[in-house]
Amino acid sequence: MEMDLLLKSGICNALNHLYGASVEIDSIKLEPTNADFKGDFTFVTFPYLKVSKKNPEQTANEIGEYLQANLNEIESFNVVKGFLNIGFSQTFWIEKFKTIDNLKTSESKGKVMVEYSSPNTNKPLHLGHIRNNLLGYSVSTILKTYGYDVTQANLINDRGIHICKSMIAWQKFGNGETPDSSGLKGDHLVGKYYVEFDKHFKAEIKTLTESGLEAALAEKQAPLILEAQEMLRKWEAGDTEVIELWKKMNAWVYAGFEVTYKNLGVHFDQYYYESNTYLLGKDLIDEGLNKNVFYKKDDGSVWIDLREEGLDEKLVLRSDGTSVYITQDIGTAELKYKQYACDKSIYVVGNEQDYHFKVLFLILKKLGKTWANGLYHLSYGMVDLPSGKMKSREGTVVDADDLMQEMIDTAKAKTEELGKTDNMPEQEKIELHRTLGLGALKFFMLKVDPQKRMLFNPEESIDLQGDTGPFVQYTFARISSMLRAANADDLNAEYEINSANETEINLIKELDNYKQELQKAALSYSPSLIANYSLNLAKAFNRVYNDVSFLKEEDSNKRRFRISLAQKTSETIKQSLNMLGIHAPNRM
Repeated sequence: MEMDLLLKSGICNALNHLYGASVEIDSIKLEPTNADFKGDFTFVTFPYLKVSKKNPEQTANEIGEYLQANLNEIESFNVVKGFLNIGFSQTFWIEKFKTIDNLKTSESKGKVMVEYSSPNTNKPLHLGHIRNNLLGYSVSTILKTYGYDVTQANLINDRGIHICKSMIAWQKFGNGETPDSSGLKGDHLVGKYYVEFDKHFKAEIKTLTESGLEAALAEKQAPLILEAQEMLRKWEAGDTEVIELWKKMNAWVYAGFEVTYKNLGVHFDQYYYESNTYLLGKDLIDEGLNKNVFYKKDDGSVWIDLREEGLDEKLVLRSDGTSVYITQDIGTAELKYKQYACDKSIYVVGNEQDYHFKVLFLILKKLGKTWANGLYHLSYGMVDLPSGKMKSREGTVVDADDLMQEMIDTAKAKTEELGKTDNMPEQEKIELHRTLGLGALKFFMLKVDPQKRMLFNPEESIDLQGDTGPFVQYTFARISSMLRAANADDLNAEYEINSANETEINLIKELDNYKQELQKAALSYSPSLIANYSLNLAKAFNRVYNDVSFLKEEDSNKRRFRISLAQKTSETIKQSLNMLGIHAPNRM
């Protein structure tokens, strides 16, 4: 029996025996004991004072005494006010350790789509995209590990006025430049012309305002923006020359994106393109009009009134019959469900879109789409660097490719400074620097709760002694080295022991906690729980490593027990890092 069920059953029996109360086992609530107190689980007695008719301390002490007398597994208890802290025996934990299997596959729990990345094809991926991609990939991997069938999707914003800005600028100022002729990645080249557009656009505005035009009018009448708007109209009309240019420049961008995605270690099962989906949703607007979900204004525009739900009135179709973003998203959501029939669909999008998704999900529910109950917006905070906020249009964006390379270079400098790779073959060094640099980046990004805005510090992220990815990776490498040096007869060998050190018992408890943390991370879509769990597990192992001998232990039973501890820790760290998209190196 699992220990929480064992304990809940014992508490039910205690309440019945001591106070004549019949209590359902599911109503008993247990919490892990606070680290400041001794114990494994804590039971709060306050809800049961009516049946005990005694004060909290008396009630807790009586239940504790009953459990200790009737359950061999209970070694101790202590009472803090009305909180009963219960500790299991060493024997229990040693036997429990033999049953821990953190690699066991979970039963199938259904189908989930995780949509993330969602880049624009007018610029390269930047620091904000890194957090988005890492969150989306990690949530996908956590859900897979927990037992879901996961589809990873990417909705690419490949049309609109911002795309036309890069196209116009390249036409006017590019002189036929290509990725091959410039030596630039395709997404970097196109992003260069997005910045060029903005530079020339501002110059035109300045000229117009100096000639006496108001700034607001100058922005609308500047020749470049008029040309971009005309290009968009031609694109929507299917103009052959514009479509060919659009396809050529987008192809450059996609090739660049793929390099970045590969380097970052993320991938997708399904791509959606806004150029294919921007007309979707209009039929659902008609359906909503027939159901009185939407209403038409005198100018022919279609709206929904969500004021009763604490929101606002929202435009869903312009008076000329053209879509707005919400229209497309309504249609794309239905397309995704028709294709995959997922139980859950998660949108990984920054918190500046919180209102948009509240409106989207509410509209779909009002349209009677039962699957809308499974939609979830994984809202995350922005990322800052110590140097300040990013501004993509001004060309000061923190480029994803540059940041990854900087992390790899920093890892190289750190390892060379420590002299730990002096005798390592050159290719192995290159791979290790990459593994450590990207591991540091990913761990630092993912250990913070997704909803919090975060400050990313490259130097801090790669510290081998800090709460970092390289620290967890180093622990894995340390265990791998030990297991390579172990006697073959001691690996996966049986042993018999009756007692263990406190650090060993605490490590077993941390290993046993894995599945609970996995469940919490999967249900809350929070990789930070897995990151911090792997950190706690690595620290627990290092305390054992510093406390006892492993390979030089003369008692064969103790030696084999400790090697088994190391093996299960290694497996669990590797799986935890894998869920964060981080490689676990065998050597460092």
